[in-house]
Amino acid sequence: MKVAPTEIADVVSIEPEVFTDQRGFFFESWHAEKFAQEGITARFVQDNHSMSEMGTLRGLHYQVPPKAQGKLVRVIRGTVFDVAVDLRRSSPTFGKWVGLWLSAESKQSVWIPSRFAHGFYVTTPQAEVVYKSTDVYSPADERVIRWDDPDIGVEWPLLEGQEPLLSEKDAAGLKLAEADCFP
Repeated sequence: MKVAPTEIADVVSIEPEVFTDQRGFFFESWHAEKFAQEGITARFVQDNHSMSEMGTLRGLHYQVPPKAQGKLVRVIRGTVFDVAVDLRRSSPTFGKWVGLWLSAESKQSVWIPSRFAHGFYVTTPQAEVVYKSTDVYSPADERVIRWDDPDIGVEWPLLEGQEPLLSEKDAAGLKLAEADCFP
């Protein structure tokens, strides 16, 4: 596998080694020892799977302690623009974002450590996203930052002339300046 840093050093792109033949393909989407050699020593406790229609924007989600989650994200159908936002006030990249195109075709994953907000936007008729998380979902600890907060300035590749499809929770997200962040 090839692990590459993004513009925010702790968020990394992971390109698996894919073996193909006339039957199809095979690759390891998670291998604890190999990932540990690359500095990702996460212990995953929950797998999640979502399906979304074109134009759906999910995020920007995160959880505060004690249930802060790191996530290993990949797409198994379709294509999404995946975003991580650094919420560590002591970080030189606090409030900055990084975006990656993830698709079923590329089989690429992204590691998003805890203390980052996460979201994605669907650009194909449907997309299925699967991700491993380092802690269980806890509604009491979940927070949402506005997808369109101008202080963050994510450049979402929105479909021309179309507002994103949002949940009520996502539409009511807070701005970064109002959000619970990390030291």
